[in-house]
Amino acid sequence: MKVLGIETSCDETAVCFMEAEGGFGPHFNFEILGNALLSQAKLHEQYGGVFPNLAKREHAKNLVPMLENALAQAGVLKPRTVLGALPRTVLGRTLEREPDLLTLLIPFLQTHERPDIDAIAVTHGPGLEPALWVGVNFAKALSAVWDVPIVAVNHMEGHIILSTMEHSNILKNVGMSGRLNEFEFPVLALLISGGHTELVLSKQFQTYELIGQTRDDAVGEAFDKVARLLGLGYPGGPEISRLALAARSSKLEAGFKLPRPMLNEDNFDLSFSGLKTAVRKIVGNHQGDASLDFKMQLAREFEDAVTDVLVAKTMRAVEEFGTSTVVVGGGVSANSHIRLRLAEALAEAGNFAQLLVPPPELATDNAIMIALAGYFHALKKEFADPATLAANGNLKLA
Repeated sequence: MKVLGIETSCDETAVCFMEAEGGFGPHFNFEILGNALLSQAKLHEQYGGVFPNLAKREHAKNLVPMLENALAQAGVLKPRTVLGALPRTVLGRTLEREPDLLTLLIPFLQTHERPDIDAIAVTHGPGLEPALWVGVNFAKALSAVWDVPIVAVNHMEGHIILSTMEHSNILKNVGMSGRLNEFEFPVLALLISGGHTELVLSKQFQTYELIGQTRDDAVGEAFDKVARLLGLGYPGGPEISRLALAARSSKLEAGFKLPRPMLNEDNFDLSFSGLKTAVRKIVGNHQGDASLDFKMQLAREFEDAVTDVLVAKTMRAVEEFGTSTVVVGGGVSANSHIRLRLAEALAEAGNFAQLLVPPPELATDNAIMIALAGYFHALKKEFADPATLAANGNLKLA
């Protein structure tokens, strides 16, 4: 089955063309035939976070070029030889809110043949709703012209399924192939990103139970806000981690201690707003200290505090539910310190739970994970009705 994946939930515009076969199990395999991604991070840096309407505008501008790029990589971008009328009324109605996208899409459809494709998988939530709508309407327009069914994909499920895959040629992306890792249920997923922090229990494939979540800020959001307090760039996670690593390498200890919110509470929920407030107070108390040493100390203590809480809550859930596999997904899963500490905690516990984490190159949002998740739904003929398909910024996984 050939699947086109579309991802526009935040500030990455991504399109993937993938071929896969087999059901969930040892006979499943896939190959990435084309993959294109454009990050808007530099554009949003001035805001210290993603500005939704700017993200929406950029998605509308970039989706057609990303589609063209991915199809060209796959060798399926062919000139249209038999001219025919496009359903302009349908296109105009579908992309009524996306006039810039419509302007770019019509010439593309007029000059290129329909690719050999079996399904279109698109993120319909959760995420920034204005950004999500661009991708959803783009999928609807392609579906109408190409007569291809749509699969509506939950973004968080995409992260989970991608993390369960075993990949080869990962740095190449195009030509990347893979299959499922060998693992057992129940699976505990720690989903950590700029918009989400969740612990999700899965007792069988594609069934999910939310057992814990942040009560305020997402962990990635906390990284970004702390980075802003320290005068660092956006996104904040890589900047904080870089300084924290430098502090550990030079054995630079902080002269202060940050709180570990909800660390000892007997539940699986988390909170990062208070931690951010504590950082602000320390920065205020050290007003005028813009030294690199101070920033390194604070970055290390903040990353340690976040990691302590994430690892403790995850391990409590592993023990409570007897999970055989721990999956970590989302942009913050690229953090090497969190990965290391969680691996160490699982090894020290001696419960032999397997840890599955995506390669850092695939930790952030991408269309590969959307195509993969969409494939498994398409196998079961779980297609969306274009007439009722809608973006849902608050879509729940469980």
